[in-house]
Amino acid sequence: MRVHKKLGAALATAALAVGFGAVAAPSAHAAAGCWTNDGGIRWYCNNVSGAPVYGIIGNNHSYPDPDRIVGHMYSNPSWFYCKEDGQGWVGGPHPTRWLMTVADNGQLGFMKDTAIYSETDPVHDCYPSLRAAPAY
Repeated sequence: MRVHKKLGAALATAALAVGFGAVAAPSAHAAAGCWTNDGGIRWYCNNVSGAPVYGIIGNNHSYPDPDRIVGHMYSNPSWFYCKEDGQGWVGGPHPTRWLMTVADNGQLGFMKDTAIYSETDPVHDCYPSLRAAPAY
């Protein structure tokens, strides 16, 4: 009989602990969006310090080169010119999004969206006229 009482007390204590843990657990919040303070020329976002910045393919600034790292971004937050969707796969909530920036060594390039903590939807498209063109 004593074993049953001790077992019952232990189970009740465990159930309460689990219940309180579920109530006290913090809820997930969406990341705050990137912001601008200079008229939209540069967008500031919280990012992973030390994230690689990838080069561009050829002389066309439209395409990130996922095979060539040109520098790193140690600052946080960092600034970005614009975003490009439909590029090489990076995963995350925007699986083909890259953001154009300048690495800490001065090299122009792109950072993967997955290296940025802030929501990048507010950042303007690099080539909005291409996105707005109707498909015939």
